[in-house]
Amino acid sequence: MSEEKGLKTSENSGSGSTEAHPVPASNKGLTISRKRLAGSTNCLNCGTHLQGPFCHYCGQPDKNLVRFFPALLREMLEDFADFDSRFMRTLKPLLLKPGKLTRDYLDGRRFRYVPPLRLYIFSSILLFFLLALLAGSALTLQTEPDGEAGNVRIELSDGDREDLNEALQELDQVRPGLSDVVSSQIEEAEQDPDAADDEPGEIDFDWNGNPWNQETNPVDFALMPAWATRLLNREIAESPQKGKAIERNPNLIMDKVLDVLPGTMFVLLPIVALLLKFWYLFARRYYVEHIIFALHNHAFIFVVFIVMLLATSLAEWREPSGAGMLTITADWVRTILTIWIPVYLLLSMKRVYQQGWGLTVAKYFAVSISYLMILGLATGFVALAAFIML
Repeated sequence: MSEEKGLKTSENSGSGSTEAHPVPASNKGLTISRKRLAGSTNCLNCGTHLQGPFCHYCGQPDKNLVRFFPALLREMLEDFADFDSRFMRTLKPLLLKPGKLTRDYLDGRRFRYVPPLRLYIFSSILLFFLLALLAGSALTLQTEPDGEAGNVRIELSDGDREDLNEALQELDQVRPGLSDVVSSQIEEAEQDPDAADDEPGEIDFDWNGNPWNQETNPVDFALMPAWATRLLNREIAESPQKGKAIERNPNLIMDKVLDVLPGTMFVLLPIVALLLKFWYLFARRYYVEHIIFALHNHAFIFVVFIVMLLATSLAEWREPSGAGMLTITADWVRTILTIWIPVYLLLSMKRVYQQGWGLTVAKYFAVSISYLMILGLATGFVALAAFIML
């Protein structure tokens, strides 16, 4: 029997006959290895005769999952390593080749890269994890040592609390007795925000011609449901107390912002795609193409912010004085990446939508202004939601 490239010979277990079936050329980087296949002649799901590691009819891979657990664990680790290799292949075009990932994905070259949604989720989780990890508790402490008033600003993070006693001893060396003042104010700032101040504060404004009162004269709108009215007036009553708690410890509001921000950014994605759909209304592109473009560009911004955060944190850790080569390098990295972000977004629009420079620049500014307006509204929503959750 003649052998041809791209053909394989398989035996039909039912008849014992030998048949040749056309198979795509073998590529170890794009197929499942033989030792991981179930070894079936036909698809175990729909019965279609197999011509490769995947069923060409229903798409099910020829893998048997009912196996010895160590074998499955080894396969899971191999899948993770494969994801890691694809991630590294994705990172270079994501950062340095504007629009290439989107263009390749739309042209069908997808397997070599991390899928857009997975890339977005992974980069956003990593970014907001770093933000939560690096966010410090900013405390402005009013002190009056030796009859002279002054302010001391201390940045605390969870990791620094282990060395708090050492820091307080250093404060005593600078100003004797200052550590006691700092310790007491830290305890006040870190207590529950509902108990941040014994005095709840007074709210003085008129509603419907009479002084506002949560019970007798609450803020009430005609179309607002009863539960929303109760929530609004409760927040008005608690706002002075929450404001004092935030003034003592701004990290209280930052924690809540980081809780709300990831979900808000994810909700913005379809809105950004709608903006692109509107401004490219006559480009004859499907909505999903704009979604993919938005996913890749947001992932790029997240990765850039991660690099900036890591560079800044490394410089602050190794050079707390703020003077040195690492600090200068971190400043340059932030400056270059800040300039690269708008340039990258412009070039990616040009590469993906393939229109002239004049039209691309005009649409770039139109989309940017529209996006900034929506981002401003989203920022207000995040701040309000964080304040309510406090």
